Amino acid sequence: MPTDSLQLIGAGGHAAVVADAAMLSGEGRLVVFSQDRYQAGHDVLGCVVQLLDEGIVLGRIHVAIGNNAVRSRLQRQFSGRGAVSTTIIHPQAIIAATSAAGAGSFVAAGAILAPRSRIGEGSIVNHRAIVDHDVSVGEFSHIAPGSVLGGGVKVGSGVLVGAGATVMPNVTIGNGATIGAGAVVLADVSAGATVVGVPGREIRKNA
Repeated sequence: MPTDSLQLIGAGGHAAVVADAAMLSGEGRLVVFSQDRYQAGHDVLGCVVQLLDEGIVLGRIHVAIGNNAVRSRLQRQFSGRGAVSTTIIHPQAIIAATSAAGAGSFVAAGAILAPRSRIGEGSIVNHRAIVDHDVSVGEFSHIAPGSVLGGGVKVGSGVLVGAGATVMPNVTIGNGATIGAGAVVLADVSAGATVVGVPGREIRKNA
């Protein structure tokens, strides 16, 4: 068990999920911070939320915020100040010996990382999501609850794969794309696109 405390940054629902996993995996003492002064003093699983002062020096951190862009900004900000981004894996996740999860990533209860899968820095693999063999997920992406990435899928950075979505094997999803909840993705998705439906279709692309 680590002797130093783990600093969680974030105090919303996702932070409660991360805090629970951290406690169950033996991370030791937790200190919860928020940049939102209205959350200061609230409780996250027995931890009183403290206001995150810009002058605070943090050691081991985990940015427990669901929004990909915000999570990326804060993790990079504090890592640049010398904080160490800590990966948290729920003890009931199934992790292949040949898989790898990047710094500051989170793997929730019931999630599966199959052989030779790779999860990038600061990414989330949420409850019961399946990341099959030889899948790569870029940094600061979110694979939402119950979603399935088939073998050989390549997911870019800053991607949201919505709850219950299925991405068929060997599909590539570009950076910043959004896959809607329940969508079935049969073909490659361009960067910044939004895909919905069964079969999945692109409905918007960022300029």
